[in-house]
Amino acid sequence: MSAPTPRPGAGPLAGTLVVDLSRALAGPHAGMVLGDLGARVVKVEAPGTGDDTRGWGPPFLDPPGGGNRESSYFLSCNRNKESIALDLKSGDGQEVLRGLLSRADVLVENFRPGVLERLGFGTGELFALNPRLVVLSITGFGHDGPEGGRAGYDQIAQGEAGLMSLTGSGPQDPQRVGVPIADLLAGLTGVSGVLAALLERGRTGRGQVVRTSLLASVVGVHAFQGTRFTVAGEVGRAQGNHHPAIAPYGLFACADGAVQIAVGSEGLWQRFCAAFGLDAAAEGFAGNGERVAHRDRLTARIEEVFAGRKAEDLLAELERAGVPAGRVRGIDEVYAWEQTRSQHLLVDVEHDTLGPLTLPGSPLRFFAPDGTETTRGHHGAPPVLDAHGAALRAELAGTTGAGGTA
Repeated sequence: MSAPTPRPGAGPLAGTLVVDLSRALAGPHAGMVLGDLGARVVKVEAPGTGDDTRGWGPPFLDPPGGGNRESSYFLSCNRNKESIALDLKSGDGQEVLRGLLSRADVLVENFRPGVLERLGFGTGELFALNPRLVVLSITGFGHDGPEGGRAGYDQIAQGEAGLMSLTGSGPQDPQRVGVPIADLLAGLTGVSGVLAALLERGRTGRGQVVRTSLLASVVGVHAFQGTRFTVAGEVGRAQGNHHPAIAPYGLFACADGAVQIAVGSEGLWQRFCAAFGLDAAAEGFAGNGERVAHRDRLTARIEEVFAGRKAEDLLAELERAGVPAGRVRGIDEVYAWEQTRSQHLLVDVEHDTLGPLTLPGSPLRFFAPDGTETTRGHHGAPPVLDAHGAALRAELAGTTGAGGTA
């Protein structure tokens, strides 16, 4: 068994074999990103039930010809994968998994610490089986430390890692981000670690373990809110749709709704004032520090100016002035937007039971020096449970050799 031979438009990881033991979202998202980059991804699922997210809904989609319904949640994080159902507590399941891992370049898993060891696939066993293997291990709160064994779910991690305290209309209104951002960040962080480990393996010939967690991935993107505390001793709090360190930067009401503006420099502020007749010095808004200190008064003044203008006209006026601005689009509007489509952010796939589907696509594109796009051109639909089980078993039975082709 091997990964497919690289071909133009197959993606930069073509020739790489990934075994995805993960479920829910963080690990599956990492596996999907690796698949988007061209890797062959084999998803190992529990017999009968499969990945947890196969049952997360509604919405669910019913195959027109009958069969098991599919959840839109599962479809969101499992494109470009093959599925095999294995009972990892059985001798047969473990034998097939060993066959897969002996040939793999990457293993993705998000079990709680100790589970793989109890199944007979601890770190020592994995590297004895395949010394070139890169193992991505994602947990909720870390693999060690006083709370390293805690189960990790996105909303819990968003709260524990401080993100909810920074999100919402105010300090008394903590809110979760509207997508499972802790899971998604952990998946993306894990992918960056895998790519680095594969690069190092090219020099050393040896694999290694890459560890991250939902906690680490959220803390890792605290950015200025982190240094605001560690350096300046200030504890950031939720303050709605306005930036804590830049003003004006946020959502402002107008005649028929609201627009967003981002005045991120003094030059932009001068352009804004000239376009809308504001005397910054006279009104006490000359510098960014003054504007942040008097944010409420500044917001009221800007909304006074915007009150007589409709959003469409206001956005055109802001564009003429060279001030970054935008609207708040609904998800339906985003996917209907020509700019979204122009960036190949939607992909069409053919699902085994559901038929043609349009899915959100990869945010990455690749181009050769001559300008030819080399991004993966064909995408596989998320698999039906065990859709590739028989073929994978036959492939394992008919080939030998341990792998590492990246």
